[in-house]
Amino acid sequence: MAFQLDGFDLDTFVQDTLAEDLGEGLPDGGRDVTSESVIPADARFSGVMDTRDAIHVAGLPVAEAFFRALDPDMQIDILVEEGAHVPAGTDLMRLEGNARAMLTAERAALNTVQHLSGIATMVAEYVAAMDNPDCTLLDTRKTIPGLRHLEKYAVRMGGGANHRMGLWDAAMIKDNHVLVAGSVGEAVRRAVEAGVKDIICEVDRIDQIEPALEAGATRLLLDNMEPPTLREAVALVAGRVPTEASGGINLQTIKAKAATGVDYVSVGRLTQSAPAADIGLDFTPL
Repeated sequence: MAFQLDGFDLDTFVQDTLAEDLGEGLPDGGRDVTSESVIPADARFSGVMDTRDAIHVAGLPVAEAFFRALDPDMQIDILVEEGAHVPAGTDLMRLEGNARAMLTAERAALNTVQHLSGIATMVAEYVAAMDNPDCTLLDTRKTIPGLRHLEKYAVRMGGGANHRMGLWDAAMIKDNHVLVAGSVGEAVRRAVEAGVKDIICEVDRIDQIEPALEAGATRLLLDNMEPPTLREAVALVAGRVPTEASGGINLQTIKAKAATGVDYVSVGRLTQSAPAADIGLDFTPL
C-alpha cells in the first residue's frame, strides 16, 4: 500500500526536494555533476541502509520514494516496519538498481530517515520516562516549515500523539489573545461565539480556570505549573474537560508532571530539537 498522510503530497515533496538538491532552474543546474562525470550511465549498485544507533524507525517509505523517482525499476526491500524499535547495526533497507540514481537520491533519502527516526526515538524516550499509560504525550506546532506532516507522523511512530495540526483545526487561546480580549473568559467567549468547536485555553494561574470553563473552553492547557499546582488544577477541573501540562517538561520532569492526573503532556522539543539518528547507506558495484 502506498505511503499516504492526510494533507501531505509525497510526490510533490520528493520532486521539490530533489529539485532543490539538483539546482533545477539555476544556471548550470538540474543535474548531479559528480555522478554524471564519474559514474557510467549504465552502472549498477547494490546498497544497504543500516542504523548505527538503536532507534525507532520512521521514514523508510519516503526514502523509497526518492529512489523510485529516479529509477522506477529499482529493486527495494524494506526490512523493518515503521515504528519498530531496532538495535544498532540493524539493516533497514536493501536496494539494487541504477548507480547514478542511488547516488543522486542518497542524501535526500538519508536526511529524511535520519530526521524522522530521530524524532520517533526521542518520543519513545519521553514515553518511557513518563511511564504512565493514563497520560498521552503530545507534540506541538514547533515543526520545521514544510515538514509538519512528516514530523507529526514520526511522533506517532515513536508512540506519541498529535496536538492540533495547525491554526485551522482548533482554537488555542494564549496570553497574547487574552491580552487583546481583556480576559481569559472574554477570549474564550469570542471563540465560542465564532462557532469554533474545539477551544484550548492556556492558563497559568489557578484563578483563570473557572472563567475559562464557564466561557466554554473544551480543554485547558496548564502552562508552566509545578506538580503541586498541577494537582490542584486537576482537582478543580474535576474531569469537566481534558487537561494538558505544558512548559518546563524534559526527561527529568515528565514523570512527576504526568503523575498529577493530567490527561496530556505536550513537549515542543520532540520536533524542535530531536537529534538526527546515525543512519548510513553503503554501496557495492555490480
